[in-house]
Amino acid sequence: MNISSQNIILNHEQIKHKIRRIAYQIYESNVDEDKIVIAGIDGGGLKFARKIQSVLQEITSAEIVLCKMMMDKKNPLKSGISTSIPEADYARESVVLVDDVLNSGTTLIYGVQHFLKTPLKRLKTAVLVNRNHKKYPVKADFKGISLSTSLQEHVEVVFKSKQDAVYLN
Repeated sequence: MNISSQNIILNHEQIKHKIRRIAYQIYESNVDEDKIVIAGIDGGGLKFARKIQSVLQEITSAEIVLCKMMMDKKNPLKSGISTSIPEADYARESVVLVDDVLNSGTTLIYGVQHFLKTPLKRLKTAVLVNRNHKKYPVKADFKGISLSTSLQEHVEVVFKSKQDAVYLN
């Protein structure tokens, strides 16, 4: 992709600030919990979840469990949805489902559906970028930024060591 055709929406420092703010919001909504499960959707969501986990481990003594959620984002029903930890490890716990971009809501709604098959204390969602093009009734409880974009525009989140950025193409 041609960098000159990209408009930077968030730079590395701004993303660090958003991650820290989201981590504090997650902590505040789970202040009495001994364990918080951060479930990152494979890809950008998992990278974002790792960054949130890192900050949470700095600010709380609660056990922060990272869970990788695997699914075919184009067709979540086709190959099924799985997690890197067994269901028993998140049952009756507080879970935060994390993705990098909330676009149509398809990925997030199927992720939520997967967790709703198990009794949980609470289920929240977190995204770095909320694009507001939802076709499903799903929302981000914690979000870094909301963008009003056209359907033709593309949001790209890049996680690189000390060069994280969000671009609008």
